Amino acid sequence: MLHVRPDLLRERFEAQRRAFAAEPFPTLVVRKDRLKRLLALTDNHEKAICEAIAADFGSRSAHETRFAELFVVRAGINHAISHVASWMRARRVATSLPFLPGSNRLVPQPLGVVGVVSPWNYPFQLAVAPATAALAAGNRVLMKPSELTPAFSALLADLVAQHFAPEEVDVVTGDAETGKAFVSLPFDHLIFTGSTAVGRQVALAAAANLTPVTLELGGKSPAILDPSCDMDAAVRSIAFGKLLNAGQTCIAPDYIMVPQGQAAAVTGKFAEAVKRFYPTLKANKDYSSIVSDRHYQRLTALVEEARAGGAEVTEINPAGETLPPEGRKFAPTLVRNAPEDSRLMREEIFGPVLPILEYASLDDAIGHVNRHDRPLALYWFGTDTTARERVLHETIAGGVTVNDCLLHIAQERQPFGGVGASGIGAYHGEWGFRTFSKEKPVFLQSRFNGGALLHPPYGAMFERVLKMLRLVT
Repeated sequence: MLHVRPDLLRERFEAQRRAFAAEPFPTLVVRKDRLKRLLALTDNHEKAICEAIAADFGSRSAHETRFAELFVVRAGINHAISHVASWMRARRVATSLPFLPGSNRLVPQPLGVVGVVSPWNYPFQLAVAPATAALAAGNRVLMKPSELTPAFSALLADLVAQHFAPEEVDVVTGDAETGKAFVSLPFDHLIFTGSTAVGRQVALAAAANLTPVTLELGGKSPAILDPSCDMDAAVRSIAFGKLLNAGQTCIAPDYIMVPQGQAAAVTGKFAEAVKRFYPTLKANKDYSSIVSDRHYQRLTALVEEARAGGAEVTEINPAGETLPPEGRKFAPTLVRNAPEDSRLMREEIFGPVLPILEYASLDDAIGHVNRHDRPLALYWFGTDTTARERVLHETIAGGVTVNDCLLHIAQERQPFGGVGASGIGAYHGEWGFRTFSKEKPVFLQSRFNGGALLHPPYGAMFERVLKMLRLVT
């Protein structure tokens, strides 16, 4: 994929900047119109979007695209349309006694031009969901989708051009060099979704312009099975969360922690769940392929290194099919006793490979989580509320789902984002609106105020007033 010349990229950015300067505070009618056009883009082109993503993956479940991408985006846009009027309204804030009868208010103001760098794993959702929040907040949006999904990226550029003027929303397609030039533009806010390693580079590039960033990254998200859990239900949920999009999900369970002596039982139950969900793999349209040969080979290398280090590897292939590498169907794989220093245990897996760790006590489980980078997601299964509250209070993660997987990402009334190495900032719903707004504090002075009593020349009156103010603060 060719990259856009830096001067042309800059021109497209400057066109949006000029348009924003001409309309720095879009009305409610304008914002709703833009959101409704984004909804039309989503609703009217579902088949084309599913087909383009499937073409990029080689095999990608249309059902998963419709649920995990289109449904989630549609819900987010409808939520924004319903609530943007209240979000954009200035709100009163209490005024401290010494400054009465003056008053305070917060005015949410659009920032300007927002850059969105989206990844390949959920290319529609992770491009359009941030754009939804940015448009609701009154901004212009410039997108850079991933070069690993060229068919979808070209389709997105075409669909956006059909529904928006380039000064409102525009799409830049291109390779990694285009991406580097893109994140070096002086955006008013930049949101990047991708790996932690690339996120660091994006943050450095943005820092040169003092551009604020939202980084949605990843990491090793644990699933913890408490002794009190319904193991059958828990393992089914984990199998679903892990194998959706063949594990290529930033909040997929990266490893599972089970009580001492339960690894073998969990392995058997996971195999049963796989057989139920995916009785075949090779030609099964419900089971997605790995996105590229490079990622397929990376997963193979992770498993083989762990195996060479003494790990017990269980490949789950219900029909016993031969899965040729060129199809990039990677069988669900469980790994027990992987060496702690193996890449499998240090790197985000991003595929259908699930290490199983046994723990002796809740302290051990919590300690393991806390010894590593803070994860984007954490999953806990059980009915013991004391244990649950300990895990919630003594670990730090971007988000948590209890007794299920993934579902915290779909809650529009809660923020979604990472912490530490798994991300900076949050969006979704009102939190997305706030991320892409400047909440401008405004103090309105009353005509009837005693401010003049504190003006020079200073003397006895100043001292009396200052003494009185100290008594009431």
